[in-house]
Amino acid sequence: MKRILIFSGTTEGRELAEFLRNRQVDVIVSVATEYGRDCMDVESSSNVSVRTGRMDEAQIRQFLTTQKIDLVVDATHPFAAEVTKNVEQACRMAGTEYIRCVRERQNWDDKGERVVRVESVPEAVEYLQNTTGNVLIATGSKELKEYTRIAGCKERCYARVLSTQVSVEESIRLGFEGKHLIAMQGPFSKELNLAMLRALDARYFVTKESGKSGGFLEKVQAAEEAKAVLVVVGRPFEVGKILKETKKFLEIWAGLC
Repeated sequence: MKRILIFSGTTEGRELAEFLRNRQVDVIVSVATEYGRDCMDVESSSNVSVRTGRMDEAQIRQFLTTQKIDLVVDATHPFAAEVTKNVEQACRMAGTEYIRCVRERQNWDDKGERVVRVESVPEAVEYLQNTTGNVLIATGSKELKEYTRIAGCKERCYARVLSTQVSVEESIRLGFEGKHLIAMQGPFSKELNLAMLRALDARYFVTKESGKSGGFLEKVQAAEEAKAVLVVVGRPFEVGKILKETKKFLEIWAGLC
């Protein structure tokens, strides 16, 4: 039986694991955290297992060899560039077939008068340093430290992060606590985003261009209705297959159709 390793942590990764559940192929899903494991629903599957923990390029290469992996599907987050680089390099060195499952892009009006596009979180912070008014931050906890450079950060900025112990503890360590810290699992509806923007009297809403599964359009719509400036960290360009194409490829590759 052929063996597939899926690097997950995204909706796409979960859907691929579900797609391959109880079919004639052996699947290992690799997630970085216990939160990622909890999001997987494969306990009743006879052919899908989950491993937890981050791996560097050398560890990935060793795992590919020891586990005799035939194909790697990289379904990590669009902004996890370093992980994708390590996975791709490990596959190249190990001689393992590799495909990238990319998140489908959404059409939206990025030319609006209250839309600011930036290339990175530090660039978003640079822009916000020259503004006044409250800021709702929805770019994750990993780069939250960048926002502490904003004058009056503790009064102006509100962080929305995942409801994991690591995310919450890191946010508190950086000074985001009380009403300035929202710990919830997304994606969020337009109505919930709008309610938060209004409750916080937020004039700025910072997000990554995370696509449909990241609830991106709902953020765009909420910011527009709240008349808040949407600061968007643009998604890097990637070459790969969208989810539908990846499923079709797997069916043919594994002889499942």
